[in-house]
Amino acid sequence: MNPQLRAQSESTATSAVLHRDTRFVPKKAVGGKGSYLFLEDGTKFLDSTGGAAVSCLGHGHEKVNQAIIDQIQKISYCHTAFFGTEVSEELAQFLVDSTGGKLSKLYVVSSGSEAVEAALKLSRQYFLELSPPQPRRTRFIARKPSYHGTTLGALGAGGHVLRRQPFEPLFSQNISHVSPCYAYRGKKDGEADSDYVARLADELEAEFQHVGPDTVCAFIAEPVVGAALGCVPAVPGYFSAMKAVCEKYGALLILDEVMSGMGRSGTLHAWEQEGIIPDLQTIGKALGGGYAPVSGVLISDKIVQAFDKGTGAFRHGQTYQGHPVSCAAALAVQKVIKEENLVENVRNMGGYLEARLKETFGGHAYVGDIRGKGLFWGIEFVRDKVTKEPFDTEAAVGFRIQETGQRPEHGVSLYAASGTVDGVRGDHIILAPPFNVTKEEIDIIVETAAKVLDEVFAQVAGA
Repeated sequence: MNPQLRAQSESTATSAVLHRDTRFVPKKAVGGKGSYLFLEDGTKFLDSTGGAAVSCLGHGHEKVNQAIIDQIQKISYCHTAFFGTEVSEELAQFLVDSTGGKLSKLYVVSSGSEAVEAALKLSRQYFLELSPPQPRRTRFIARKPSYHGTTLGALGAGGHVLRRQPFEPLFSQNISHVSPCYAYRGKKDGEADSDYVARLADELEAEFQHVGPDTVCAFIAEPVVGAALGCVPAVPGYFSAMKAVCEKYGALLILDEVMSGMGRSGTLHAWEQEGIIPDLQTIGKALGGGYAPVSGVLISDKIVQAFDKGTGAFRHGQTYQGHPVSCAAALAVQKVIKEENLVENVRNMGGYLEARLKETFGGHAYVGDIRGKGLFWGIEFVRDKVTKEPFDTEAAVGFRIQETGQRPEHGVSLYAASGTVDGVRGDHIILAPPFNVTKEEIDIIVETAAKVLDEVFAQVAGA
């Protein structure tokens, strides 16, 4: 990282916190309201990414704050091995109902990584609960450039090269990867969507055959790939084709909607736009909007029935699963989204954001692709728009943009990541404003981003 980009930080300060970079102490956020965070240096910071696509209601929402306070005054914690709570039951029913009963149970944990771990374990145990059991099913198929979390199982399922790299020797060898549905770089010239889908379905089927069709527990994928590729949606028909391959070989389909789900993509559940129903769905970030750590797994009834007819016990548990305060926060967030019709606002403001981004950056010399759904949009940067050649990793384009946006004169979040092309090379940024964002705020986001890009590319192109 260019040290000049860190100049505004307390780089020489001491801290007892193990920050994400041990050589860098970030500025402190001291307050927040709506789409804005307030920093210790007086900066009014427009949180146009909701952190990591988390703060779907912005900051300081009074109804959510009050629901958390009310729950704390009732009960803050009880262990689920001994007791249940009213609020966990209400949240589960609310979310099951939101699927139209297509998914029948909810398992609540604290983070997206935990939710993915639980989904992987549920998949494996499901096949042991069947009569007769299928103990040979021990494998998972996932996709290249993907991200499912940082715990060992979730990280092993993901295809994010840089995050995996230090821990490769620790991963289970029962996970293999196929190509993502990434039209900008994956489709051949002149290839129709249907032909591209057929080619990817053939690749998945070939992987089933390679590892042994009766050894696969599940195929796991993100409906809209977030951090690893920068808001890449699938082309029409892709997930129907993937589901068909899974069903052909008796494997489950896990959709990881931790980042793209719970309204972020323009429907409460991203799979509603794909014409399929997953067997397991992980949810997280926009579930609780950052008001408390919470995530979950929505589970199809066929899996629940297998457990009911088998041992009846999921051999997995965590101290804070079903935490009452987290459930209260999630329930309050979801009620606000429903009562204020915010998923419709996601669609409307998402359309406006798309138009503004394409109008502003479509002809930019270094913008290769603009893609996304709802209020979940990515911009991919390239050195050459014709060849799609990315910038050198040393240029750190994405992180330069993120750091420049954080300067007081800009005061905007532009979520950056690298590895877009092959897990190492390639840069993108993500925009994921709150569901109650206004046109005026979107205008500020786009106009400020344009200034940031001008500043960064003046340096990069002249280097």
